[in-house]
Formats: sequence, structure tokens, C-alpha cells
Amino acid sequence: MPITNIAAYHFVNLHQLESFKQAVRQACEDHDLKGTVLLSAEGINLFLAGDRTAIDGFVSWLRAHAEFAALQVKYSESQAVPFKRLKVKIKNEIIRMNHPTIQPQDGRAPAVDALTAKRWIERGQDDRGRPLVLLDTRNDFEVQAGTFKGAVSWQLSRFTEFPEAVRAHADDLQEKTVISFCTGGIRCEKAAIYMRSIGLDNVYQLDGGILKYFEQAGGTGYEGTCFVFDERETLDPALRPVPLMP
Repeated sequence: MPITNIAAYHFVNLHQLESFKQAVRQACEDHDLKGTVLLSAEGINLFLAGDRTAIDGFVSWLRAHAEFAALQVKYSESQAVPFKRLKVKIKNEIIRMNHPTIQPQDGRAPAVDALTAKRWIERGQDDRGRPLVLLDTRNDFEVQAGTFKGAVSWQLSRFTEFPEAVRAHADDLQEKTVISFCTGGIRCEKAAIYMRSIGLDNVYQLDGGILKYFEQAGGTGYEGTCFVFDERETLDPALRPVPLMP
């Protein structure tokens, strides 16, 4: 049977992190899952793999907690578990930006779903006729594996460089509709909130990131593969593993 892989994140105010960390670890071990779970006061970010019944059991366990009832999960399959072990960690941020004023758990930026994004990409403009900019918020080595055709990338070496980069290029984004995108949605969500905080009003996050776009809209407008942080290395638009060339 193929292995089911999930990627998910959820911004929410979390408390008693140490005890919740132990509970999450126990739930993962009970379901024989491997991967990484990051916890912080701003929420959860996870990448896990196991058989489908075990994955479904863990997701149901997590969603039974009121703060995670709305957790959105992205699924893919592989022939083997792409993680060597289970890691559950507490971090200052589940995705590091070093801007404590950006609090996604207090309110999301507007999001565009995969099928709407596909329509805009095909037209090169949004439904109001505004020019469309696809902004890749990932690091440069991820962009090298693949990205949307014509997407803007500022060749970041780490996400903490994003705020300075967007301030330097803000004038280029004025009077346009911007879709910020990333692998699974977490970076582009923080990115969209930051851009709106500095006065860029027509900014959307790609809901669920590239992985959800592949799942719901195929690879329209995308060139190459999507880098993932496990042993599969990259996924094609059909969510099939494609190892990087040596």
C-alpha cells in the first residue's frame, strides 16, 4: 500500500506548549507516524507520513481540539516513508520571519483559491482586469526546482530577508494584483499580511500554496517541480516524487 503524506499548518494562539508537545508526540507514536511537527505560540506546522488509516486517525485526533477544527490538510502519496524519524519541536515561530507584529493567528490575509488563481493566471489579470503578479516567497534553491511561469523571485536565501526585499520592490507592485505563493501556504500567508501592512492593498495569498494548487488545479502555468523538505525532494504537478538530478 502506498504511504500517505500530509502537510498542514494552522495559525492559532497556543498555550501550554510543553504539555501539548507531549500529547502530539504520543498521538504520532500511537499512529506510527514519522515526520516533523513544529509548535509555537502562533500555531502548528507539520509534515507527516504513514498509512492512510493512521494518518486519518491522527488528523481526526488533532481536529478534535477546538483550535484545530478548521485545519486544512494537503495529501500526497509515496512508495516509502520519506522521513527517517519523528521530530516534535517548540519554536518561537512556526515559520521564522522575525517580525513579531505580524500575527496571522489574529486574522488572515485575503486568500485566492486554486481554481480562481488558475483562471487569473490563464488571463494574466484578475477579475477586475488588474495586471497579475505572481510572487514566489520561497528561498532561491526551492525556486530553482520550479515555479510559475513569469513569477517574480527575489532570490532569497532565507525567509527573514523577505520584508527588506518587498520594501525595496514595493513600487513595482503598486497598481497590480499580487498573489504570494509558497510550498504549502504558510510563508505566503505571512508574506501577504506583511505586504498589506506596508500599504500594498491588492495582495492575496495562494490558499494552500503550490501543493494545494497541484491537487486542485493541476500544473497550469507552472514550470518544473515543487521542492519539498523530505526524502522525496520534489513533486511534479501530479504530486508524484521526482528526485533531483545529482
